[in-house]
Amino acid sequence: MSRTIWWQDDHPALLDQTLLPFEEVVLHCRTTEELAEAITSLRVRGAPAIGVAAAFGVAHSAFLAAETSEDVATFQEVVRTACMRLAATRPTAVNLFWALERMRAKLRVLEATAPAAAAPALLAEARAISEEDAAACRRIGELGAALIEDGMRVLTHCNAGALATAGIGTATAPIFVAHELGRPIHVYVDETRPLLQGARLTAWEMDRAGVPFTLIADNMAASLMRRGKIDAVFVGADRIAANGDVANKIGTFGVALAAQAHGVPFYVAAPTSTIDLATPTGDTIPIEERKPEEVRSAHGHRLVPDHFPVYNPAFDVTPATYVTAIITERGIVRAPYGEALAGLCLGNRQKGSV
Repeated sequence: MSRTIWWQDDHPALLDQTLLPFEEVVLHCRTTEELAEAITSLRVRGAPAIGVAAAFGVAHSAFLAAETSEDVATFQEVVRTACMRLAATRPTAVNLFWALERMRAKLRVLEATAPAAAAPALLAEARAISEEDAAACRRIGELGAALIEDGMRVLTHCNAGALATAGIGTATAPIFVAHELGRPIHVYVDETRPLLQGARLTAWEMDRAGVPFTLIADNMAASLMRRGKIDAVFVGADRIAANGDVANKIGTFGVALAAQAHGVPFYVAAPTSTIDLATPTGDTIPIEERKPEEVRSAHGHRLVPDHFPVYNPAFDVTPATYVTAIITERGIVRAPYGEALAGLCLGNRQKGSV
């Protein structure tokens, strides 16, 4: 697996995902603004990964503040401002806000601590967030692999792999673990318009991991299901509402509709940090709308005239009724989701049953 976001020497570093699969370029973020731009422009993306990136960004702002002032109040204000800037980057993925709140909580604990000592403590918290995400991904893979039988043909949508996390991914984690166990599996990777995260990123990961896969256009999925060529769907999530409604990359809802129509299990894989009990249903999840240029062009190549009007939501919401099961690091849950998801988030660890 490739590293997605990490701490290098004295700053956050990340693999620039906008250049994949043809170039592997490391971007070094030495200011909060540079990291904020990297998140907004999808140089780093995926709900868990942007949470980790934001945590490292807060830690970095702390070191910069400690270098310029020994005043505790000034230090605290600079770090709080960095949190606010990073929170303004993308609205849908709740992991971003979860990680920033965790960093704010640590900052509050350090409210009387000298900047020179507070900055390393904030970095330790960011490292813990990253390490916990990697462990959660591995556990999701171990639990989810039990859902994959020999010879299964699995469909993925968007990229919920290592590139979207600090570990081996969420939706791809069961696939990678099943492959490690020698279980025959074939993955259908849909391209995921308009930014082609499936084609550029998931297919690249499958190729590097040696997992057999076939790249398909988005509009082929339902036809393959009708022909009996897909046995299960695995997707990630950017936010899961308290009732089990799932926000994920635009197009996920259509895949879920097709899966239900053809009796294909539809699995959502995400860490518990993606569950937002404060959001009662998917109707209240904020949906990010992105620039029209992403639809009018593809990797810098114009597809239509600039004056064509465009609607470009980055995510959609799949109602819980279409979700077969939700795979987390604390267990696999099925409908009704309300009580089960609350139990997971409150720390009532459950056995990973299928």
